[in-house]
Amino acid sequence: MEIFRGRRLWIESRMIRLPNGIEREKVIVHPSNAVAILPITGKRCKLVKQYRYAIDQYILEAPAGTMEPGEDPLQTAYRELIEETGFAAKKMLEKGFIFTTPGYTDEKIFLFEARDLFPSTEYGKDEDEIIEVMDVAKCDLPEMIRNGTIIDAKTICLIHRCFGC
Repeated sequence: MEIFRGRRLWIESRMIRLPNGIEREKVIVHPSNAVAILPITGKRCKLVKQYRYAIDQYILEAPAGTMEPGEDPLQTAYRELIEETGFAAKKMLEKGFIFTTPGYTDEKIFLFEARDLFPSTEYGKDEDEIIEVMDVAKCDLPEMIRNGTIIDAKTICLIHRCFGC
């Protein structure tokens, strides 16, 4: 049974038969899939300091965004990188995907490493995004994760996929 349908997600309640045969009613959130991109230039990378209304604070994270209907993850990654940072990439390396919170949602975020950056104004920022682009040394990332400067799960996963730290 559909509980809610919005522009970018819908929520349903349904009976699920678990692998052990038990049936339970479960709520599942179905957002649009998304991408996250780590733009890298030499020994530095670009993160965004972005206001997130759900937690009412700014956090440091990889540029990211929701896939539009008909877009594939690679197209979305190129578009979102420009929208959020003002840079495009000549190379976009696929780094797999993650399920964000599989306990209640089927959301999948595709991960990318962006290389050979150059300025671009092909796409503008969304009007509801409050973003500041931050230039960060790659060698500082592990400590930023350890000390809680970077607390965004998709960004932590992406850094690990790109650098193994």
